[in-house]
Amino acid sequence: MTTDITTLTPDVVIVGAGPSGLSAARALAPRLGGGVLVLDRESTAGGIPRHSDHPGYGIRDMRRFMSGPAYARRLVAQAEAAGATIRTNATVTGWAGDHTIEATTPEGRIRVEARAVVLATGARERPRPARLIPGDRSRGVYTTGHLQNLVHLRHGKVGRRAVIVGAELVSWSAALTLREAGCRTVLMTTEYPRPDSYSLFSVPGRILFRTRVATRTRVTRIIGRPELEAVEVENIDTGERRVVECDTLVLTGDWIPDHELARAAGITLDPGTKGPLVDSALRTDRPGVFAVGNMLHPVDTADIAAIDGAHVARSVIAWLNGESVPAGQVRLVADAPFRWVSPEILRPGDPVPSRRRLLLWSDRYIPFPQVVLRQGGKVVARRRLWWPAAPGRVFRVPTGILSTVDPKGGTVHIGSR
Repeated sequence: MTTDITTLTPDVVIVGAGPSGLSAARALAPRLGGGVLVLDRESTAGGIPRHSDHPGYGIRDMRRFMSGPAYARRLVAQAEAAGATIRTNATVTGWAGDHTIEATTPEGRIRVEARAVVLATGARERPRPARLIPGDRSRGVYTTGHLQNLVHLRHGKVGRRAVIVGAELVSWSAALTLREAGCRTVLMTTEYPRPDSYSLFSVPGRILFRTRVATRTRVTRIIGRPELEAVEVENIDTGERRVVECDTLVLTGDWIPDHELARAAGITLDPGTKGPLVDSALRTDRPGVFAVGNMLHPVDTADIAAIDGAHVARSVIAWLNGESVPAGQVRLVADAPFRWVSPEILRPGDPVPSRRRLLLWSDRYIPFPQVVLRQGGKVVARRRLWWPAAPGRVFRVPTGILSTVDPKGGTVHIGSR
């Protein structure tokens, strides 16, 4: 018995209809006569902003201050107006060629034979099993995405008292959602010595939500069956433990890229980001396959992911026009206290990284870091920056620091004094 497969032949297929994928479609479609297809496994395009119903979206890319759902709708409308085709409920199942993918849809299986592929699959928070938190298998444990999907899209109910694991930007987004659902956040925990988010968010947040942020703490046990009743919280420095009563637990942050499709293609992954290794043109090491958004830098804000999508258009068009990849490369490697840097490869003649910024992730708080570049065992650049590097948020370094890098000098290590 054979199963019919519908074959589609766009110029470009984009996997993922979040901010980066939709922005790439918006930039590419007018230049390709509409030959851009976007596939997304969700029933509605727009990505995470669809169910993040609070303001703060669109600032950098649209010069607007809007809610997540409004931002998502605007991205979808712009991509469609540009001529892109968006197919939802389309789950990509694997590769059938260098630029050919297969997907399942409610109408049946499809094979997409494109000339170029853009991976825009984003990132997700690690769920409880991946965090190895001991205890009972209780109802009432969520990630931020699960919580916001339940509250904003399905209009479901949660409990009355919540503990949030994490104290970064997404953690306060979760607190906003809980507040709208009538649930009070009684405690936020973070393993770091200070809250991970900007003071602009954490200080008013603690006042608005009447929430205590317990630094240097972690949840060590989940208590309650079948419903959540409490969690055990440990002070990392003293080992002291206490039980906090709650009926809702939200696990925030601790991001992992949705990289399964990249792995299936044999694309090299960066050991720091766990996402595809890319150059400043957002090429992967599989010719004609590009990657954008938070699968590369888990995670930055939605508008930065969207700017990535616009940035990749030039590189995709160059590939379709038969332009060759510049010869030679310099590898960027993050040294402690930095966990990763993106992009990871520089090539002479390539465009500068998006927004003329290198993106890094720091594992500790540094108020005014001096960023140091080393190449061939020597310091080739150093620069004091007047904004902090901190866990829980992306640290941005102007690309001007790269001006003294030798294109033939080998790997560049980026660290801090």
